[in-house]
Amino acid sequence: MTSTNDYSQRVEQLHRLIADADYILIGAGAGLSAAAGLDYAGEDFRREFREWIERYGITDLYSASFYPFKTEEELWAQWAKHIWFARYRPEALPLYRQLFDVVREKRYFVITTNVDGQFEKAGFDTNCIFATQGDYAYFQPREQREQSGACSNSAESRLRSSEAQPASGSPKELYHNQEWVNQVLPLIRDCRIPTELIPHTPDGRPVSMNLRCDDTFVEDAHWHQQARRYQAFVKQASTHRLLLLEFGVGFNTPVIIRFPFERMAAQFPQTTLVRFNRDYPQLMSTNIDRYISFTEDMNDIFLPTVHKADTKL
Repeated sequence: MTSTNDYSQRVEQLHRLIADADYILIGAGAGLSAAAGLDYAGEDFRREFREWIERYGITDLYSASFYPFKTEEELWAQWAKHIWFARYRPEALPLYRQLFDVVREKRYFVITTNVDGQFEKAGFDTNCIFATQGDYAYFQPREQREQSGACSNSAESRLRSSEAQPASGSPKELYHNQEWVNQVLPLIRDCRIPTELIPHTPDGRPVSMNLRCDDTFVEDAHWHQQARRYQAFVKQASTHRLLLLEFGVGFNTPVIIRFPFERMAAQFPQTTLVRFNRDYPQLMSTNIDRYISFTEDMNDIFLPTVHKADTKL
């Protein structure tokens, strides 16, 4: 099965693959949340971050993560607003809910580089989600060489074997931040928070965001548990009809989802890769026979797919 230019044929193939799959593995990158409506530089961002735009010239939520704020009070005011905007403000978006409806009666697993918690909000079993790059909802202890809790530089991520022990960040603890965000948001003045509300661990140590920027990223016990569950799922599914649904994964960190999905599609005899990618639908591997690509809007594809797939399950 190879991709065809006929859109209706590709959609029909997708319907059949979903209905017939024994296992479904979802791989999701930033393009999925963008397609779902999380716009980190649009009208909502400009409205909510007007003061930061005027004061610092920040143009989007991503670049705000790297801004060299002069004080901790300014830094954590930005992060409080940032976390709220991306993690706690949005409810589960329709596209994520539609995807859950597609797989909810199947044996499924999700691996994602997204840190916005949308899969969890949409109803996916948290035991079946491996968020490799962290989650906006958590702080981690800050190591001495980190710069004010902000992301410093992107670094290639590594998936370790199931036997590996945590090898980055110290100690291996995370701290949920929603209560802190709710507390400080109303107290932000002039893009600053009160000094006494700068976040710390329960024993008084400084914190940073649990977002993978470098090798200080904390992979806690839950991270490693989910890595093992992901590997076990792949092993179990490898000899069955496995459907790989890859959404919005580019070339920022292709070693996490894009390249492994292609290897699975090439090596597992009953596996089909369906890639949803507006800009980069092409394959890097040449020995994949079961492959379909979509460059069309994911929302247009999956609304009818849900209803049609449900009638076949």
